[in-house]
Amino acid sequence: MQKEARARIKINELLQNAGWRFFDDKNEKANIVLENNAKITKQAIDEFGNDFEKTKKGFVDFLLLDEKGFPFVVLEAKSEDKDPLTAKEQARRYAQSQNARFIILSNGNLHYFWDLERGSPTQFIAITFRLVWQRK
Repeated sequence: MQKEARARIKINELLQNAGWRFFDDKNEKANIVLENNAKITKQAIDEFGNDFEKTKKGFVDFLLLDEKGFPFVVLEAKSEDKDPLTAKEQARRYAQSQNARFIILSNGNLHYFWDLERGSPTQFIAITFRLVWQRK
């Protein structure tokens, strides 16, 4: 099994244990969207400067939705052998395209939470719904 696949399996489990849902159930709708398409405008890319990667579209690994079904958190997954912070700018671009304020960067073992309005990513232990709501 590839390292990114293992990381995604771990992340899936962490999300489910924290109360996030991949599927609708009797009481609640799913609040995770997988591989959501993210289109980036040229203006948004140019705002990052000359060194910014010039990719104009991509896929959000996990898009977590709020209680009303709107984009809330972009979760970018990396393989277990990669530092999740290497996806920082990619995740920022995706979050901006989805109008999501929060980002989680994870390789299944290391997790960083980033509130785009309040500074740099900070490492945390587990992916919980409460963590994100407390930062609102």
